[in-house]
Amino acid sequence: MERIDALFWHRRDLRIEDNTGLFQALKDSQSVLPVFVFDRNILDQLDKNDRRVSYIHREVNQLKREYQEAGSDLMVLEGDPGQLIPELAARFQVDAVFTNRDYEPQAKKRDSKVRDQLNKSGIAFRDYKDQVIFEFDEVKKQDGSPYTVFTPYSNKWLQQLEETLIETYELRAFSKNLYQGEEEFPFPELNSLGFQETKFSFPHKSLSRQKLQQYDQTRDFPAKEGTSRLGLHLRFGTISIRKLVRHAQQWNQVFLKELIWRDFYQMILDCFPESVEHAFRSKYDLIRWENNEEHFQKWCEGKTGYPLVDAGMRELNETGYMHNRVRMVVASFLCKHLLIDWKWGERYFAAHLLDFELASNVGGWQWAAGTGCDAAPYFRVFNPMAQQQKFDRDFQYIQKWIPEWGTPEYPEPIVVHEFARKRALDRYKEALDQVAT
Repeated sequence: MERIDALFWHRRDLRIEDNTGLFQALKDSQSVLPVFVFDRNILDQLDKNDRRVSYIHREVNQLKREYQEAGSDLMVLEGDPGQLIPELAARFQVDAVFTNRDYEPQAKKRDSKVRDQLNKSGIAFRDYKDQVIFEFDEVKKQDGSPYTVFTPYSNKWLQQLEETLIETYELRAFSKNLYQGEEEFPFPELNSLGFQETKFSFPHKSLSRQKLQQYDQTRDFPAKEGTSRLGLHLRFGTISIRKLVRHAQQWNQVFLKELIWRDFYQMILDCFPESVEHAFRSKYDLIRWENNEEHFQKWCEGKTGYPLVDAGMRELNETGYMHNRVRMVVASFLCKHLLIDWKWGERYFAAHLLDFELASNVGGWQWAAGTGCDAAPYFRVFNPMAQQQKFDRDFQYIQKWIPEWGTPEYPEPIVVHEFARKRALDRYKEALDQVAT
């Protein structure tokens, strides 16, 4: 194969449309080879039935077809990208490797390793902002430090949005700069990667204007199709965040606020990577958790005797999705009713949610546990029964996921709400008193 000017490395951006790094690569280089690596460092930690791998496999295959329709191709590899990308760059004698930034701790370590390897060979590593609207340096306090409370962050974010032109990266003018070789690259079968195909249907990435316009009225009711279901597509970049923000600006400010929360949690993870393993507010690391494994198992299986909690967990286990309002109730119940460490729940969600995204998952769990930045105060304990009365009054959601609800087969509550609430308040206060003394 002839020499190539640049590689474009796809990661969390499985699209050609409005792709920042790809646009820059094509604009600055005469021949660009797109590459995707199935990362064994990640795959080897997953269950062979993990639906997300099936989804990624389908999307990468679709991406490859789109490149082929443009007269190019996508090179798909399997292995350690920290080794493969520098090797590929050296093989084709490229001037630069282009990619879009990832803010997760392990991804930043990987990219640092790749950058160092490339630089030793005189090859540039050029990364760009693509999966967020604003990075830390663009929305920060006057003293240069990061915001750790959402409302002032949101206000500054909106102000910045008013002052910033959010570009759309149109690639057509530069598509001639895509690699045009005659060789068609092989594409690995899913089973050769060690995974099984799923017949599971994934949420569509199209955005309904009507649904978005009604989002603020319907999003809290789990029996309704009232949320966007776009989390999966944002996680893997099959849809542009810039496109979504433009629609949200026009159609629904409440939905826009949810996208700001996403940027906020990405910024927190970028600036405070230790929050993955430790309470953002360190005093809450002193909480004396019960960590009852039997109770945790019942929570996982949706057999706690609290119908809204159980319906949520069964929806998650069966579909890989859980309604956003129910996620808050379920998380609060685990941490405060059962006094189980939020990290146990965070890891369970990480293993089962199709739209799992580390920043939002950790941020959401710490919010529910009262341990994070901008968290619900520790004395706020969701009452699952009151939440059900408010958001699933007719039991439609509960009946859908718990067929035995209302029969003798449905379990009694594993803990009494009043007792659990008092116990949680006492434990949290005990941790805070340790700090005070």
